[in-house]
Amino acid sequence: MRDLKVDYGDRQAAAKAAKAAMLQKFKPKPTVIDPDAARREELRAAEREALRQQRLAEREAAKAAKAAADEAKRQAELDEERMTLDQRRQMRKERKQAEAAAAKARREARLAERLQKYG
Repeated sequence: MRDLKVDYGDRQAAAKAAKAAMLQKFKPKPTVIDPDAARREELRAAEREALRQQRLAEREAAKAAKAAADEAKRQAELDEERMTLDQRRQMRKERKQAEAAAAKARREARLAERLQKYG
C-alpha cells in the first residue's frame, strides 16, 4: 500500500502555493498602452462637442418654432378681434341706416297724413 502519511510541512507548503495561485488570479495584469488612445479621445471629444452643438441648435430651432407659433396665434386672435369689431361696426351702421329710414318713413307718413287732412 501506499504511504498515506503526509508531512505537516508539505500540507502547509501546498496550501501556501494554492493561496498564492488564487491571489495571482486577482492581481491586475500588465496594461498595454495603446498609441492611438489620445487620438481616439480627441475624436470622442469632438463627437461629444458636435452632439452638444446639434442639441443646442435643436433647442434653438424649437424655441424659434414655438415663438413663431405663438406669434401666429396672437396674430390670428388679433385678426379675429378686428373682424369682430368690423362686423359690429357694419351691423351698427346698418341698424342706424334702418332706423334713419324708419324715422324718415314715419315723418313722410305724418306729412302725408297732414296733407290729406288739411290738403
